[in-house]
Amino acid sequence: MNRVWNRDRRAGGNRVSDVSALLAKIPDELKPLASLGLGALILVCQALFHGAGLHHILRISRRGERRLLTGPPHQFRAGFLFGWSIFLMLSLHIAEILMWAFSLNHLGLIARVHDAIYFSANAYTTLGYGTVALEQQWRNIGPVIAISGLFTFAWTTSTLVDVVRSHGVLIEQLEDERERETQLRMNTRKDEWDALKRERADERSEKEKTRTQTARASFFQRRGMWKEEKKRVQELRMAKAAEIEELRRKEREEEKLGPGMPPAGSEGKKQ
Repeated sequence: MNRVWNRDRRAGGNRVSDVSALLAKIPDELKPLASLGLGALILVCQALFHGAGLHHILRISRRGERRLLTGPPHQFRAGFLFGWSIFLMLSLHIAEILMWAFSLNHLGLIARVHDAIYFSANAYTTLGYGTVALEQQWRNIGPVIAISGLFTFAWTTSTLVDVVRSHGVLIEQLEDERERETQLRMNTRKDEWDALKRERADERSEKEKTRTQTARASFFQRRGMWKEEKKRVQELRMAKAAEIEELRRKEREEEKLGPGMPPAGSEGKKQ
């Protein structure tokens, strides 16, 4: 296995040497133009990569927002989604710095990998200081790297503005949904209590009515009246339980709708 790894390493080194030898054959007076053309080619490829990456990040953000809007209002998950989007944007820029470093190292313009990463990061962020420099004929690549950084940072900024705006709207909708659910639970508990009070009042009324009717009745008549009273009380309790269950079912359905789905019939009212 070590032999295979050493053979692959030597093959990679030979490819780098071949590219370096090919670049060395370019006349010195044409190397500045060649550096511009080479940098422009890498810049275009990186811009395509950056655009695809931002599109994917926006898809992840929008998909997460839809899931939050169609479910219970979790503001912590919304904050995590926002932070995850920013982390992915940062990772995208780090990957592009590594792309420049990989290109400079494999073209033989900077020998050591960590020096190539340091130089690419300085040029990409237009930091402007460092001890690593390209050869004089190839130094035009540095400004091209800086231009790519300006392009991608501006692109990321515009995307970040959209993400921040949509996150603000999402937080407002989740907050409204949480207030709506709180009010819904309060109304449901009030309706349950009202149903319970009505059921108790009906029970007392039924017992009072039975007591009045049995005042002058015989034993067997009283027994029949008591049975009828128990039957009506049981029916009242069952009706009360069914009413409370219906209230709770409506509450669960309202909670399942979420802030992104209007209640049934609301669209028709709007029209």
